[in-house]
Amino acid sequence: MEKEILIFGHKNPDTDSICSSIVKERLNEKNGYNNSKAVRLGNINQETQYVLDYIGIEAPELIEKVEEDQKVILVDHNEFSQSVTGIENAKIIEVVDHHRIANFETLDPLYYTARPYGCTATILFQDFKAKEFEIDKEEAILMASAIISDTLLLKSPTTTKHDKKALEELGKIAKINIEEYGLEMLKAGTNLDDFTAEELINIDAKSLDKNGNKFVIAQVNTVDISSVLKRQEVLEGAIQNAINENGLDLFVLAITDILNSNSELIVLGNKSNAVEKAFNKKLENNRVFLEGVVSRKKQLLPDIDKNM
Repeated sequence: MEKEILIFGHKNPDTDSICSSIVKERLNEKNGYNNSKAVRLGNINQETQYVLDYIGIEAPELIEKVEEDQKVILVDHNEFSQSVTGIENAKIIEVVDHHRIANFETLDPLYYTARPYGCTATILFQDFKAKEFEIDKEEAILMASAIISDTLLLKSPTTTKHDKKALEELGKIAKINIEEYGLEMLKAGTNLDDFTAEELINIDAKSLDKNGNKFVIAQVNTVDISSVLKRQEVLEGAIQNAINENGLDLFVLAITDILNSNSELIVLGNKSNAVEKAFNKKLENNRVFLEGVVSRKKQLLPDIDKNM
């Protein structure tokens, strides 16, 4: 019997990675492909757990590596540094993503869908519509939750008209009040008290590479930036450990206020000046405040990347 095709998002998965993996598995089934399976590359965060509990489904199985020639489908990422151990030797048959394409190469042709939307789930929603497949309530909640998460309830500058249209229709199918459900879901992900410093900096951390310079941009959402900054000393200790252990040149932790749409960055590493150049601001006590900045993909990564 042929091995299952594994579907997964990036390491330290967020709500889009988990929900889109599950939805892609269901979309494959409706297409007549019953040998694919959604899995995950890390722990479920509290925001995503809220979604799974709301629906009443289990999280996908955790995997730590893939064997050579394992068939895989990547959602919500394409960079190998953000993917599973062994990805270089896996057989990537499809990618569905909304990020930049970087450090990506395959031996064989593949299906690749990349659209500059606010969320991977928006692309999957359009796939459902194009194939005229019915979207059930669970699938609608999964996709709506992913869009709410990635666009911060449509407030992020990454939000497109496609995300807005998808979320409006999905809310009707799911029979939920998008504003009320979305705010409760986002707030569920802001309870950081039970996380150790090491866990907190890895809740949603993206590993990146520019000209051999390795860096991480991590992000946590909160409704009170000051409450997170009370732990700055221990957070910096965890960040420095990550730098030492992984040979990083830069580690950026973005603490994002989801209510007021601002972020405070904690920045460490020998390439810290890349952040200063990116935003034309000096770091003070390893920190910088960025008004109106909430998106890693559109507001943080592009400017930091070009200064690395």
